[in-house]
Amino acid sequence: MTAAPTRPAAAGHRARLTGGLAAAIAEKGYATVTIADVVGHARVSKRTFYEHFADKEACFLALYSETSDELLDLIAEAAASADGPWDERLGAAARAYFERVAGEPELIRAALLEIQAAGPRARGLRREVQRRYSEQLRALSIAAAAEEPGISALTPALATAVVGGLNELMVEAAEAGQAARMGELAAAATELIRAVLKR
Repeated sequence: MTAAPTRPAAAGHRARLTGGLAAAIAEKGYATVTIADVVGHARVSKRTFYEHFADKEACFLALYSETSDELLDLIAEAAASADGPWDERLGAAARAYFERVAGEPELIRAALLEIQAAGPRARGLRREVQRRYSEQLRALSIAAAAEEPGISALTPALATAVVGGLNELMVEAAEAGQAARMGELAAAATELIRAVLKR
């Protein structure tokens, strides 16, 4: 069955609501955000909220999906626009990602920590997003292997393991209330990926 096209007004309200949730999270953290906070930032009514989302969790999952899409696009753009050999492109992608993450610590903290406790639907979405990160990293590794002898492209399992390790570094920083420190993790991420590719 083909889905009906989204009306422009409906799409605009949905974007305002996820933006309102992002602003509310930045202001007070996800756990204490209420629907009133979200609609206040979005400048729409509660009725409008419930026309688009069943509850705060559903709005959060939409925001998580949108944020993940933006980050994946950012990584791809940074890697594609960087000059130089594969390791410079890798470094540019890592810096762009972690600097963006560091710029919104409360939102990223919620995405890293709250998503894991938000139920089966949230866990499924998280797995899908992690799979997409792994596929993107694997694609970068395949390009590197074609460019330089001695580089081994990542297998799907290794790509998943590397993404999992990087996530754990970010979770550790978020749990310690040091989300802004994530900007410093780009060098560690690049070093890890470089070492695995040269295994």
